[in-house]
Amino acid sequence: MPVTLSESESKDLLREHGFPLCRERIATSLEEVVAAAREIGFPVVLKANAREINHKSELGLVELGISTEDDLRVAHANLIKRLAGQSANFLVAEMVKGNREMIVGLVRDPDFGPFAVVGLGGVAAEALKDIRMIPLPASPREVGQSFEALRSHELFLAHRGQEALILENLERAVNALAEIARSRPDIESIDVNPMIVLPDGRLTAVDALVVLGDFVQDHELSPISERSDRTKLLTSMFDPRGVVVLGASSHPGKFGFVSLHNIFVNGFKGPVFGLNQSGEQVLDATIVTSLDEIPQSQVDLAFFCTPSQVNEELLRQCSSRGIKAAFVASAGYRELGDEGAADERRLAQLATDLGMVLGGPNGQGIVSTPANLCAQIVAPYPGAGSLSIASQSGNFVSSFLNLAKWAHVGIARAVSAGNSAQCDISDYIKFFAEDPHTSVSLAYVESVADGSRFMETVRRHTESKPLVLIKGGRTAAGQQAASSHTGAMATNFAAFESRATQCGAIVVDEPESAFDTAAAFASLPLPAGPRLGILTTVGGWGVVTSDVVHSLRHLQLASLSDELLQKLDQFMPARWSRSNPLDCAGGETRDTVTTAIETLCSSGEVDVVLLLGLGIQGNQARMMADGRFCQDPDLQRIVAYHERQEMRYVDAARQAATTFGIPVALATELAVADDQNAAIRHARECSVYIFPTGPRAVRALDRMAHYRLSRSEVS
Repeated sequence: MPVTLSESESKDLLREHGFPLCRERIATSLEEVVAAAREIGFPVVLKANAREINHKSELGLVELGISTEDDLRVAHANLIKRLAGQSANFLVAEMVKGNREMIVGLVRDPDFGPFAVVGLGGVAAEALKDIRMIPLPASPREVGQSFEALRSHELFLAHRGQEALILENLERAVNALAEIARSRPDIESIDVNPMIVLPDGRLTAVDALVVLGDFVQDHELSPISERSDRTKLLTSMFDPRGVVVLGASSHPGKFGFVSLHNIFVNGFKGPVFGLNQSGEQVLDATIVTSLDEIPQSQVDLAFFCTPSQVNEELLRQCSSRGIKAAFVASAGYRELGDEGAADERRLAQLATDLGMVLGGPNGQGIVSTPANLCAQIVAPYPGAGSLSIASQSGNFVSSFLNLAKWAHVGIARAVSAGNSAQCDISDYIKFFAEDPHTSVSLAYVESVADGSRFMETVRRHTESKPLVLIKGGRTAAGQQAASSHTGAMATNFAAFESRATQCGAIVVDEPESAFDTAAAFASLPLPAGPRLGILTTVGGWGVVTSDVVHSLRHLQLASLSDELLQKLDQFMPARWSRSNPLDCAGGETRDTVTTAIETLCSSGEVDVVLLLGLGIQGNQARMMADGRFCQDPDLQRIVAYHERQEMRYVDAARQAATTFGIPVALATELAVADDQNAAIRHARECSVYIFPTGPRAVRALDRMAHYRLSRSEVS
């Protein structure tokens, strides 16, 4: 059971490690209370102190602002009366003056280890929950970034005659917590609330509570070399020489038909076998009634669409034919309860004993465009590219693949992890990190069995390639420390987000943002810095997009020099904005947009360019082409001109990105409103991702800028 230390015991522990605390003394009698107050100097605070007293203020066991010895004696008598015979001693502390309060604490997440928690303190702590979790140990940069990310951080800057919080004081407190977390694994949580920010900017604690729990193993990021062989085995799953579908069926509604159909129609070139007991022919598969009929070492992947009861024996037979990878689409395992969970553990252990890699069970399947492989029980199958996807939800794999096909964003690999009986999300991410066909990965995560191993996998991946993570279960309660406000506010999701971000991942909170970000990484070069230039043919979108930019942390509107503005003035319309965003105000001519893109990219004054309003001319062209006057030769000429212009804008963006190494992003609502718009159609033919709105574009670009910054700081 957790044990809560008294306030004095809690502070003694913190003081040993250099945590900033106010001056105070412990006293057991009225005489000692008076002597302590004289030593500290009036005014003072008097508190009852015992392990059994955790909420002193609510119990009336705190007396504030005591300025004389007479008042002190009265306060002592009041506390004695309220204690009603309960055993306690007393804390006499200096009366710290300051009207800015922080909460600083320590929590241990059961999956991701120790974290410092910093945020707005005092009575507002629980109501507003404006906190940040900082993975421990933490660098000064991480502490500073977490402080700046607080919604309330401006309260702690210089204003109204008060100095800004001295950030080194906060770093000192966090470092002390990191040392305590390392040396005292029995400490479950620490709650320091409030910490007062003094008028001169110093930080000092006036209250503290430490909760001891059972021994908790420190979550150091451990090496994953002991499972490196699984990455090699996954090559057999994603790049198999041949495939066998177990449970092949001629019924179009059964998995054993659908998976075979998807393998054939999407161009897999290797031998394809189907196993069924009747020997009935299914599509173009070579049908066998026993796995012994499959030639040795022609097949690397077995796709299971068979009842769970027969899968163990079939797995043994697969191994005897040299098959190294199995993907089990079959359900009937953990999701059915304890018996099914036992069957699942046994199947996973058998695969491990046989030296095989096992995907699923209860998964949708695998996509691998380098092998022209669509071994899954659902559509779709997008074109080839460099984005790889892993998900603990089969639906999210399908959703992201649907978006990829719609947007013409090419895919390298995709896998539904299913129940992850043996091969889990960490294994797939590690494979993507080492896969030459993958340039960026996207993963949907709901739960992590081994947080340390998962985060080490994330760290290794992000050292060479971006990784976008979206986690389900944001509102699930994390580990809650008894009687600790800090523990109650710190959730498992916040721990996941903080630790994953520390390891270099881009953590997003909704599927659209996840796909936008992954697609941006897959189709654009990384920005060299934060300076954004917005070029727009439509003023309103420029305004709202600029508003979003001002709320971002890693992207900012570039300040354009007078020299660059004069150069732009030579070809921009007479009524253009003469500022960033560059608003053409509807007056652009044939070469305005293309010349402006090149001028911005070659200026050395921007790191990213965003073009808004793409497709407007093509939209009008569509209406002309579809209208009843479409046979008019003049209309036909203007339709062709408008469409050529839109395609030129796409080509100019691609060319500038290639020539100058600067991301030139495109955004328009026509990306979702009209697939047949000339600009949209041409962009997708060229595998250029178009964001549906300017705000969505700049949020994704901001994440790219953050990734580039974090990688440069590591290197």
